Amino acid sequence: MDARAKEAVRYLGYGRHAVDDHTLALVDSSFVELEEAAGRRIIYRIFDLDFQDDGCIQIGQMNIESRNLGKNMNGCEKAIVLGATLGAQVDMLMRKYALADMARVVTLQACATTILEEYLDDWQGKMEEEMAGEGLYLRPRFSPGYGDFSIGHQEEILRMLDAAKTIGLTMTAGGMLTPMKSVTAVIGLSRIKAPCHIKGCEACEKTDCIYRRYS
Repeated sequence: MDARAKEAVRYLGYGRHAVDDHTLALVDSSFVELEEAAGRRIIYRIFDLDFQDDGCIQIGQMNIESRNLGKNMNGCEKAIVLGATLGAQVDMLMRKYALADMARVVTLQACATTILEEYLDDWQGKMEEEMAGEGLYLRPRFSPGYGDFSIGHQEEILRMLDAAKTIGLTMTAGGMLTPMKSVTAVIGLSRIKAPCHIKGCEACEKTDCIYRRYS
């Protein structure tokens, strides 16, 4: 099982449990279908970052109350605000199976998440090289909904990026991103070089999480 399949299996919640051949075959075929459907797109902007006296973090005109994000961005002077999506065709693919094959839908969800994270990791690696030329270093990306970073900031991020027009990324009345396999995030930029763990499990204290990554 390659690293990509292992990541998808992790999202399926297997943890340390053995994976049967049928599931592995389902994972492999799901990746094939998703690669044909995925329309990877990303939009980002760089904003000034300021730590207010009241503890709020100001990124552009967005004011955020989050101790977790503050710790993540300590020492930063700018922030990348981004939105990324795999596109509407991935949603259509999952809807195609929704009535008759829920096992495939669940597997497609896990594999699509893997593809989206791969895409963001690759993009972040390139951005690290670009920003290093300006003497700036990236912190780990941090999305609304992580820790105490309110999911309510997601709509504001979409507006800051004009994401509906640029990459077709919007939000439903219920607060869900659409297309479904999409993400928003912020990344601190600092003059101080520090280790940047793109993956999160290594630093996460929730050791009983069923989605935990094991080395």
